[in-house]
Amino acid sequence: MKKRSYVLLGIGGIIGAIGAFLTYYGNPLNMGICVACFWRDIAGGLHLHDAGVVQYLRPEIMGFVLGAMVAAMVGKDFKSRGGSSPFLRFFLGMFMMMGALVFLGCPLRMILRLGGGDANALVGLAGFVFGVAMGVVFLKKGFSLGRAYKQPAFGGYLMPLFAVALLVLLIVKPDFIGFSTEGPGSMHAPLLLSLGAGLLVGILLQRSRICTAGAFRDVILIRDYGLLMGVVGIFLGNLVANLFLGQFHLGFTGQPVAHTNWLGNFLGMALVGLTGALLGGCPIRQTILSGEGDQDAAITVMGLLVGAAISHNFGLAASPKGVSTAGFIAVGMGLIFCVILGIVLRRKQ
Repeated sequence: MKKRSYVLLGIGGIIGAIGAFLTYYGNPLNMGICVACFWRDIAGGLHLHDAGVVQYLRPEIMGFVLGAMVAAMVGKDFKSRGGSSPFLRFFLGMFMMMGALVFLGCPLRMILRLGGGDANALVGLAGFVFGVAMGVVFLKKGFSLGRAYKQPAFGGYLMPLFAVALLVLLIVKPDFIGFSTEGPGSMHAPLLLSLGAGLLVGILLQRSRICTAGAFRDVILIRDYGLLMGVVGIFLGNLVANLFLGQFHLGFTGQPVAHTNWLGNFLGMALVGLTGALLGGCPIRQTILSGEGDQDAAITVMGLLVGAAISHNFGLAASPKGVSTAGFIAVGMGLIFCVILGIVLRRKQ
């Protein structure tokens, strides 16, 4: 167990450092890796929403999926499976993205924001742990989305094929794909660097099983600190790299692509934590699982895409200016949906 903890700490450190270097080479500050933000940018690039400042086909995402597929095949973990309440997972994915865009980042970016000195992420962390703890209550009462079953092999390859298609579109740059000329969407590291980093991170995450929601769930539920060591490693690796690169700026105000609305930060990440606990994984974990043949995770990722589109088309997403009323309503609806789901499926058990 001690050896496993040190290995996960080291792997997390590598991932955290990669996030800092991606920022140094062009990604938005404190956003070297953000799965929610990157899927949102892809949704914009595909014109599922027309927020001009967040449109880009992020090659890191393609790398995550393809790297996970390669690692799963080598490790004989690639299995086409699914059928565990796919439509419910789709909605949970939608609400997960809505919560993330109210906070302005996924749990992984929350850790990287901490590593960059953004104190607002501490409020988000408190909300995230609170949400995961809520989910654990339902898990203890017997909550389950049902078991997955073996599926036709072709279905397991659809998400990797989707990633390849996105990569081709990014390279060809047809007119119907959106590319931001200003704002966060216009900031990105060179394509090959981003893709290579994504492939490496995808391989590391697939083999290590590191998951932010899973880390806190395991601590609360079974007192297992293994995955948490991976999360701590991400923070430490990112912090050290940011200090080395001169990218650490401590404070609440003036943080890049962030706001200071404490309630929005807390509730947004509480929704992400709760959905992550019910789904069995945070956004990055769902993305990795989708690359290793898990069609339920792929459905969840599609929910993330649609959630990003809804958030920007209907003004739910926050901005550096703060959180809209519509954003708070969406988070409230998501929390209510999750609580009802947790109660109903618990009773069925």
